Amino acid sequence: MKFISNGSTDPWFNLALDEYLLENNPSDGPFFYLWQNRPSVIIGLNQNAYSEVNLGWIREHGVLLARRVTGGGAVYHDLNNLNYTIIGKGATPGPFVWALRSLGVDATLTGRNDIFVDGRKVSGYARRVSHDNELVHGTLMYDVDIDALTNALSVPGSKVEAKGIASVRSRVTNLKDHLPPGMTLETVRSRIHDFLADGDGEIPLTEEMMAAVRKSAEEKFSTWEWIYGHSRQAGLVKRKRLPCGTVEASVSLDRGVIDSISLSGDFLGNLKVSALEQRLTGLRFDRESILRALASFPVSDYLDGTGPEDLARLLTE
Repeated sequence: MKFISNGSTDPWFNLALDEYLLENNPSDGPFFYLWQNRPSVIIGLNQNAYSEVNLGWIREHGVLLARRVTGGGAVYHDLNNLNYTIIGKGATPGPFVWALRSLGVDATLTGRNDIFVDGRKVSGYARRVSHDNELVHGTLMYDVDIDALTNALSVPGSKVEAKGIASVRSRVTNLKDHLPPGMTLETVRSRIHDFLADGDGEIPLTEEMMAAVRKSAEEKFSTWEWIYGHSRQAGLVKRKRLPCGTVEASVSLDRGVIDSISLSGDFLGNLKVSALEQRLTGLRFDRESILRALASFPVSDYLDGTGPEDLARLLTE
């Protein structure tokens, strides 16, 4: 198979490259490329960022958030994860599975878009069709930080959080544990590349093509509108002890915007909270938007002793 070289570790650029090459196929036959992302969470096209990702944790740890153009679930990437993309008519993950087997790993396609080794998941993949082309892309966990993966994808109060890290470890595995000692990720990448290429040549990317991808990364894939605003409807419940007492916020979101909000609890305040709820309705569900809207609003009249920062922390952390 022909191949493309991609040394970027920017998740927004890499996802923009996937879409660009699917829509502007530069080859008359199938081709592939291997790539990596610095620490990031990649959510599926139809997922809600607020209900799938521990946004407070990833923000605190400098993990980026991105949305891809394919469906499926959220995944965690770091530089010990290897990704692959195959584009062409009737593209499948089969060649990647065969490449893993060439390393002596008993990899099988099983479950819902998963690749398993010894009964545990080592890779997941997703697909998208455009015109006569098909894109298949997926992950390969070589030596991913499982604790970071679990924390990033464990929304407070979710089933994943309740099950904890031990449960995640029982379902996934790193490829490194199934390879001969000392086989590095660089070796794995090189051998998979050589297997898939099988002597075929490289498809060069022109500066015009790269400029188009960078433009898409900047104007689409890295934007709030794509990452958060594309989110489907979701309902969240946040509860925290604030200076006024315990406040529980029931929030309905539609495409990243507060559609409705209800504040309840044993808190003290001089005025009914309905005006505060109205002030919050229609805002983007992010800390900066909430703080701007409440900068000149007397929050403490409704929640005694509580300021905008306290309320923003309750809602967004």
